[in-house]
Amino acid sequence: MPFNDTFLEELRSKNEISEVIGAYVNLKRAGRLYKGLCPFHGEKTPSFTVYPDTQSFYCFGCGVGGDVVSFIRKAENLDYTEAVKLLADRSGMAMPDSGYDDSMLKRRNRIYDMNKEAAHFFFSQLIDKKNAHALQYYFDRGYTFDTIKHFGLGYAPDSWDALKKHLNEKRYSNEELYAANLLRKSSKGTYYDNFRNRVIIPIIDIRGRVVGFGGRVLDDSKPKYLNTSDTLAYKKTNQIFAMNFAKNHADKGIILCEGYMDVIALHQAGFENAVASCGTSLTPEQVRTISKYTDTVILSQDADEAGRKAVDKSIGLFGTVGVKVKVINFTGAKDPDEFIQKFGADRFKALIEGAETDTEYKLLLAREKYDLTSNAGRADYVGEAARILSALDPVKRDIYASEIAEQTKVSKTAILSECKRLAGRRERRAKREINRSAMQMRDEKDKINPEKARYKAAALAEERVIAVLINHPDFLRTVEERLTEEDFVTAFNRHIFTVLKDRIAAGNSIHMSAMAQVLTAEELSVLTGLEAFGRGLSHPKQECLESIGTLKAEKQKTLKPNPDELSDDEFRELFNNS
Repeated sequence: MPFNDTFLEELRSKNEISEVIGAYVNLKRAGRLYKGLCPFHGEKTPSFTVYPDTQSFYCFGCGVGGDVVSFIRKAENLDYTEAVKLLADRSGMAMPDSGYDDSMLKRRNRIYDMNKEAAHFFFSQLIDKKNAHALQYYFDRGYTFDTIKHFGLGYAPDSWDALKKHLNEKRYSNEELYAANLLRKSSKGTYYDNFRNRVIIPIIDIRGRVVGFGGRVLDDSKPKYLNTSDTLAYKKTNQIFAMNFAKNHADKGIILCEGYMDVIALHQAGFENAVASCGTSLTPEQVRTISKYTDTVILSQDADEAGRKAVDKSIGLFGTVGVKVKVINFTGAKDPDEFIQKFGADRFKALIEGAETDTEYKLLLAREKYDLTSNAGRADYVGEAARILSALDPVKRDIYASEIAEQTKVSKTAILSECKRLAGRRERRAKREINRSAMQMRDEKDKINPEKARYKAAALAEERVIAVLINHPDFLRTVEERLTEEDFVTAFNRHIFTVLKDRIAAGNSIHMSAMAQVLTAEELSVLTGLEAFGRGLSHPKQECLESIGTLKAEKQKTLKPNPDELSDDEFRELFNNS
């Protein structure tokens, strides 16, 4: 179904393209753009580019491009209307046709309301005198009552149906509560409370909505934590605990912890920029969210083997989005919560100030693996260190090479030589990937416009005209004074030009969201690529005029008969008339 430009403009504004694509692709800032590995073809060197200013994307590897709707269409294998519906539901918009089913949006909003009411219930249970042991649990951890109120902490009583009865009285059905994961259902079909005899930590999203809960036992029984499962309102791979508070202090960097209790302890100690992933290891979606608020992350994982693995994974994930990483090394405590309790806030502040960079952390781990008193150990360490340093810029590489040379008694020259060799290998791999991607893009384009191979000069001139026009629609009158559709040599480019010209003349939008309704996905991809190309032209209008001249000259060539393609009678007629 067709959608008007006003609706599409609102849809686009409420579904910022880097945020939507960021849920599928690890995007890394590159100036005003974002880049990442294309999700639509295999590649090792990022050629997938997102343009926030025009809310479009284009892959220079496979030639796929378009707007946010186009991306969702291809990523989710939907038709155009289905993709629009998905984005409208994501942003809480009603579809313009009266027959649109908004039941999913209503169900999600009901879950937000249920969760909010459940959070009030859990808090009321915490401060009820009969549950004094639960409140004392928090006090024993060193939390003040102000901290408890700040985070909305609560308690789920040791009852099978206390929450169920309370929310039933608020006119929420058992089926709704089950969909929100506030209730469970037995094999006999009996509903009962999901959280029982646990202290409760509400999970609040960046917009301040209660989306789920974490429940911790008051003793050492298992499982220690019980978390809300994924619902219409909550997806644990996306949520970051306490980000609703930390986003206002992200200029100091974000302190990333493993658990809720670590974060609460740090906030109370004055480190309000602390957050944690929600009941799962760090995910690309969470990393992309954090990268929107800060360019520096301080990893404060537990001081055990699992924590070390988490640090390694986190360094890799944050590297894909261009976020600087520092790593805290704990001594004398297993986690931030225990460290604060034993040594206080000032000592933790000193830990942050002395945190290692990701490179220092990697080198430290590498050094611990080898015996530097043996020749073999030093050689293995230098080899691994060189691989780490080969990814750095020359200045940083030089600094760290000096330290490694001193540690191992291997000459700095030899270390830098190995780094240069490994860096060269890395660059050659990247170039091969770029060349492979370029060839693939060329082949795909030739399939879309098969006449391009025969009329290469004309097709390139046509593409340049279209590239200028999509970026500078005000230049249409000048183009029309010099060029018509009939001057185009290839049918594909003639069609694109005609659609573009007619929409501009009629005052209709030529944004990719609007063009997606009148072009096929393949045509839109080509147009998006031409739009990206047009941005790089230093003198677009001058180059457009030159391309028009080239195109008209090439058109004249096609009007002259080619003797090789004439029949015998046509050839004799041509000869008699010459």
